[in-house]
Amino acid sequence: MNRRDFLQLGVSAAAGLAPRWMLSQAAPAQPQDRVNQMRAAAANAEIKTTKLYDNVYLLQGAGGNMVAQTGSDGKILIDSSFSTAVPRLREALNALGSDPAHLLINTHWHIDHTDGNEGMHAAGFNILAHSMTRERLSRPWEVRLVGISGPAAPEGALPTLAFDNWMRLWHNGDSLELQYFSAAHTDSDIYIRFDKADVLHMGDTWFNGFYPFIDESSKGNIHGMIEAAERGLHMAGPGMKIIPGHGPLGNRTQLQASRDMLSTVRDRVAKLKSAGASEQEAIAKKPTADLDSVWAKGMFPPDMFVGIVYRTV
Repeated sequence: MNRRDFLQLGVSAAAGLAPRWMLSQAAPAQPQDRVNQMRAAAANAEIKTTKLYDNVYLLQGAGGNMVAQTGSDGKILIDSSFSTAVPRLREALNALGSDPAHLLINTHWHIDHTDGNEGMHAAGFNILAHSMTRERLSRPWEVRLVGISGPAAPEGALPTLAFDNWMRLWHNGDSLELQYFSAAHTDSDIYIRFDKADVLHMGDTWFNGFYPFIDESSKGNIHGMIEAAERGLHMAGPGMKIIPGHGPLGNRTQLQASRDMLSTVRDRVAKLKSAGASEQEAIAKKPTADLDSVWAKGMFPPDMFVGIVYRTV
């Protein structure tokens, strides 16, 4: 692969960290320039608010999907988008009422879910995440396949509350369960379940309706993605509202379809690899050809997904 092809691939792969509206903004660039392009695009993105329950809302715009819970105990926000989206995010939260800021929860460490941490901390939110999220934000980072990198996050962006495996919060009349997924999309993924509201945020362990991005440079792997989907299915009843990291609001049926697709691709690629096929040979076999009409409508090319599966199977 020559440099031009690699850079174009990197632009396509960047969609795994950002929604489709960013692709028109992206162009081959140095890693920090590409991050700045993402931030510039995020500054102009509207934030759409959807009510999920009496006091629980889905916020969609720049970066990953966010969730807000309101109430007299203080607002909880899941994920913080890009730093440039913070003014619009604060406006969206203010529109949900005058409850004070309380807690920002990060589903994992990636920039499109944590870049707004510092701004939201300045607005009064304490930050909670898995301990690996704090560790990765505390040092220079790189997402090699996408071709982006950056310095350690500033002190005000770091979680000051962290857990390793599991915790529970009682807040605004609901019980929230937070649990570590093990390495899946990254090695810092958690889910957040609102028991009474019957809402589950899966973070980037679920991309609803298209092939996912798996960050190998953060120990992400296809086996962990399948396991995360299965754990989500174990929790999900027929009426549960399930939030993917990217894509539309989902349900159990859609999560099941995604899990089945991931398992099918893993098994096909694993069979090719065990038979001696190289990565490029496996890609050339087009093991997702019959799936692409449904799953290749999203963020990056099927060949890239097959390559990730091959390397992490």
